[in-house]
Amino acid sequence: MTWTAPRIERTTADGDQLNVPSTADERAMLEGWLRWHRETLLTKCAGLDPAQLAHTAAEPSNLTLLGLVRHMAEIERWWFRRSFAGEPIGDVFTGLDDGDEGIDGVDAAYAERDFAAYRAEVEACEVAVAGRGLDETFMSTTRGRLVSLRWVYLVMIQEYARHNGHADLLRERTDGATGDYPASG
Repeated sequence: MTWTAPRIERTTADGDQLNVPSTADERAMLEGWLRWHRETLLTKCAGLDPAQLAHTAAEPSNLTLLGLVRHMAEIERWWFRRSFAGEPIGDVFTGLDDGDEGIDGVDAAYAERDFAAYRAEVEACEVAVAGRGLDETFMSTTRGRLVSLRWVYLVMIQEYARHNGHADLLRERTDGATGDYPASG
């Protein structure tokens, strides 16, 4: 049996399909919206086989669903672990600072491994910021100024929102599925 991207069971809050509490503190809302976007990306991939995930469905762009998963693993690591937490680690899939950010070098043969790496990276990022204050800052080497953990959450939410729009189009071009819960397979 060929591996396919697993179906994602959405996290819920207050019985709402959006896993974001509507009356909570700022941290809970930021974490909820980030979780929603992480799950959305994986939902857009659910039920697709490795060849479909690695398919460039919107030529001439080389963007693929698998490339987006890899890219977001890189961006998660960059902001939460390397920049905020100061961990001296390289990239997830590519060489240190090669500018690729996971989008290039997609190989369908490694789809299952890449999905596992993404999930592991998300978990490691959650650990890296657990118990840390939203007002904690670090010197951003890309921005050249102090930025807060709050800012990182917001930048990650916008990064996912932008790329989930790309994932919408790629999924529709791959198998015609649309919506927040595309049919698997």
